[in-house]
Amino acid sequence: MTAEMYLPHFVVKQKLTMMVNRYEVSESDAAGNPVRVMALAEQKRMAFKEQVTFFSDAGKSRAVFGFKARRKLDLNAGYDITDESGAQIGFFRKDFGASLLRSTFHVEGPGYAGTGQERNQLVGLLRRFTDLDFIPIHFDFADAEGRPLFSVERKMSLGDRYRVTVPDQRVDFRVAAAVAVALDALMAR
Repeated sequence: MTAEMYLPHFVVKQKLTMMVNRYEVSESDAAGNPVRVMALAEQKRMAFKEQVTFFSDAGKSRAVFGFKARRKLDLNAGYDITDESGAQIGFFRKDFGASLLRSTFHVEGPGYAGTGQERNQLVGLLRRFTDLDFIPIHFDFADAEGRPLFSVERKMSLGDRYRVTVPDQRVDFRVAAAVAVALDALMAR
């Protein structure tokens, strides 16, 4: 089964601003070079991170997907990912217990469920106990059988840039993009 909006790879770039986290999500070629903007999102800094909406253009003329917390101020509540009509297309949540040593998230979509963790536990611990912003963030998501769903890798650049690789065709681009942006926003990058 192939997802309605499957992309094998794309990039998420955070644009540096004073008051707002801006994200540009672009389809990319196999080398990770952006080729087509797919969605733009904004999230106010210092606000509760319970909702992010992705738009088709910078003028915010049309919302195309988004994610929203099931409950405010409940750190383990999870987030519903919805399409432009508001229909649920996925879900994710941070596993706070497992995240004490290595950030861990669970993700679900039509026909799959999986878990993603920071690739390197030592790097994860170093990131928690230092203020070094250049430490890479790499997450690998796999299903219960260990098959890769998608990965999110932070690349060094001015502003955070993430390369997302999606080998599993069941994973909708919008689900992987929402999780990639959430990793940045929820981990206060």
